[in-house]
Amino acid sequence: MTKMNESASTRRYGSWTSPITADLIVAETVGFGGVWVDGGDIYWSELRPAEGGRNAIVRRTVEGDVQELLPVPYSARTRVNEYGGGAAAVADGVIYFAHDTDQRVYRLEPGSMPVPITPADSRRYADLIVDRGRRRVLAVCEDHRADGEPLHSIVAIDAGGAGAPRTLASGRDFYAAPRLSRDGRRLAFLAWDHPNMPWDGTELFLTDCEDNGGIGNARCIAGAADESICQPAFAPDGTLYFVSDRSGWWNLYRCRAGDVESLLPLCVEFGGPHWAFGLARYDFASPRSIVCTYNDRGSWRLGTLDVETRHWHRVPTSYTDISFVQATDQAAVFVAAGPTALPEIVAFDLTAERFDVIRRSAVVSIDPGFISIPRAIEYETSGGERAHAFFYAPRNRDAVAPASERPPLLVFIHGGPTSAATSALNLKIQYWTSRGFAVLDVNYRGSTGFGRAYRRRLDGAWGVVDVDDCAYGARYLVARGEVDGARLAIRGGSAGGFTTLCALAFHQEFKAGAVYYGVSDLESLAHDTHKFESRYLDRLVGPYPAERQRYRSRSPLYHAERIACPVIFFQGLEDRVVPPSQTDRLVHVLRQRGVPVAYVGFRGEQHGFRIAHNVKRSLETELYFYGRVFGFETDADKSVADPFV
Repeated sequence: MTKMNESASTRRYGSWTSPITADLIVAETVGFGGVWVDGGDIYWSELRPAEGGRNAIVRRTVEGDVQELLPVPYSARTRVNEYGGGAAAVADGVIYFAHDTDQRVYRLEPGSMPVPITPADSRRYADLIVDRGRRRVLAVCEDHRADGEPLHSIVAIDAGGAGAPRTLASGRDFYAAPRLSRDGRRLAFLAWDHPNMPWDGTELFLTDCEDNGGIGNARCIAGAADESICQPAFAPDGTLYFVSDRSGWWNLYRCRAGDVESLLPLCVEFGGPHWAFGLARYDFASPRSIVCTYNDRGSWRLGTLDVETRHWHRVPTSYTDISFVQATDQAAVFVAAGPTALPEIVAFDLTAERFDVIRRSAVVSIDPGFISIPRAIEYETSGGERAHAFFYAPRNRDAVAPASERPPLLVFIHGGPTSAATSALNLKIQYWTSRGFAVLDVNYRGSTGFGRAYRRRLDGAWGVVDVDDCAYGARYLVARGEVDGARLAIRGGSAGGFTTLCALAFHQEFKAGAVYYGVSDLESLAHDTHKFESRYLDRLVGPYPAERQRYRSRSPLYHAERIACPVIFFQGLEDRVVPPSQTDRLVHVLRQRGVPVAYVGFRGEQHGFRIAHNVKRSLETELYFYGRVFGFETDADKSVADPFV
């Protein structure tokens, strides 16, 4: 345990000076968006805020040399379903990737410049995999060439760019996860239709691949409207594995000789919600050995499974968020993070059980005296049920607050809403705790990682039970004397922004709110959003227009008269998921009523901020906002323009 600095100064909570600055967060860190193993080489993608949000591709060779491969200005990012993912694939040293600017697929050979292999039109591609035997790339295609909703399909793209992409499967509203057996003879993929989201119900199809490159009749082997399948994958021996929540938990299954069998029935989750393509939670070290990660009540763990003996081995590790798992017979490579470790590319030696860090997302080292370690808490909420969260106490080795003072609380709300908060180190949380704020990161009912029943508690109740869980969590901490009940603030982005606004409109606990590209009008969202989420609200709120009155009664825009505390809004002006018009309307209404409101819009930003300058500005402006509201000085006071002007 780090000792308090004996020369620590006494300052009010919220006004502490911290080395975890906005500049450090945006300039010294990158995000990891994929991992690929090709022979002895390891590839990964890096989201770089300092380069305007460009997604680079980097390789470490078997000799240990690290090289950047994607030349500027190319950026490996797809916008299929608006959230993208699976933007690249690697085979025999050749990289295939979807370029952010034009959404075409390119081929990048060693020593050459990228060459487009898809036409310049209004199609997008994601979930790329390489069909080596037929010299082509398989992908999910989102076709925007006609009016109305885009059409989805699975296509084959000639690796040399000859001809138009060939359609292999079409006719369903959505497709995902085309996966090819190692001998190239069988193809598996997922499909689902409106109004389901992929975590509600999907179907897993299996089909034979013909010599001419076509496919036979696809047969459904698992899944239904009320069963969610994710991450199909073929083992080296050709057996098809997948994750299903048919038991109430996302567990591992396999299909062998036409029979589907459960491999490891546990009350943990080996999968997660399909918001983005290409997120692998397990892979095969051999035909009988799986390296997998699983979510146990909000924290991801690592394990290995012998699929013949069913021997399950939990691997001891301090990592609590593990993704993009790729395995060989000797090692597994993945992205991992923990309460004191920012995301890293890690190689795990399967024999020695040794973790070797290949690449860190940050080059800086932060004194542990400024790091707050989360505490998992569970508390009673509405209806006599239980909710989950991670609590972070203020921590700064160079500062101490007056003994009579309690810290202000920031309640963090994750997006989705079908998503989850994790306990992995998040500098955007430490930015606040190292300045003297307490943080409650809520896994409200509807979050993932706690089983299907917990996830489905949000059905018909979005804007109600999630809001209750945030309010009850704040009350719980106030009752325990851990935070100041007069200085409670709530913040969230996207769906979390909606929950934030509902909390401000329908509860009285919170004295300030920060909304990042948040939903304020459910009816407008039902009319004006992208295809992937266009029927999401059918389950979260109710079918539209049959339940129109419920949409209006839940929408903060129509209850703006109940919002009386200061609010700050941050909005990407090119957002297609939550258009700026939603924020514009609510800000106008609040200003007319005289509510203290600030609005910061960012040109060039979409749903989620990627450009370093904008991320920095939003953090520092939000800090300044809380200082104004709660009456203390901050280290942003002199550097930020007053957002209320």
